Amino acid sequence: MIIIPARLNSSRFENKILVDIMGLPMVVRTAKQVSKLDRVVIATDSQEVVDIVKSYGFDAIITSSKHQSGTDRINEAVNLLGLSEDEVIVNVQADEPFIEEEVVQAVINRVKQVKENNEDVMIVSCYKEISSEHADDPNLVKVVIDENSNAIYFSRAKIPYHRDHFKSASYLGHLGIYGFTKKSLNKFCQLSLSKLENIEKLEQLRALDNGYNIAMVKVDSKSFGIDTEVDLKNALKIFLK
Repeated sequence: MIIIPARLNSSRFENKILVDIMGLPMVVRTAKQVSKLDRVVIATDSQEVVDIVKSYGFDAIITSSKHQSGTDRINEAVNLLGLSEDEVIVNVQADEPFIEEEVVQAVINRVKQVKENNEDVMIVSCYKEISSEHADDPNLVKVVIDENSNAIYFSRAKIPYHRDHFKSASYLGHLGIYGFTKKSLNKFCQLSLSKLENIEKLEQLRALDNGYNIAMVKVDSKSFGIDTEVDLKNALKIFLK
């Protein structure tokens, strides 16, 4: 199941999930992008959002307005929906209206592998190669992975540091798509907020801080999250060509 956490209020871009994207509210556009892959449910704290997405034929569920993260919101949703412990759950952010099907499918496939092989993995996510210039942006999270393609660390800083200052150096940009089983999602949300998570404001660090593995999948993607009005303008320039 694909669950889209859709909190209405946003400090940097008010009501961004309802902004028009090529004739559709952002959250609906995102849902349509992935609707062929699996059932899609929007988890929100707003009755307005519920009414809007249902008018476009999507399922929605009301969740608490007190959640600190989208992952906590989808965790409440999967429990309210009564899903089985081994159900594959994919968290797709509502502000990813241009996310490619192939990216989400790659995460789904990797979660299924983890289940089949009983791997010691709590979360599956993905990354793409980015330029040194793009890596300078603290809003674009970087990830460092080990030889087994598990995450070592995520940061808003430009990591790893290239001591020899290679101009052609590439970095790994994290895409905020997360795959779980219901069981591993519940376990993650039972963990306490971690020190590193609080510093970087990156919730995936909670898993690493507690010694759990995050398996990373390499993907090709032009998509990026829409955090500000400037992001939206830039995205439309790219995707309306």
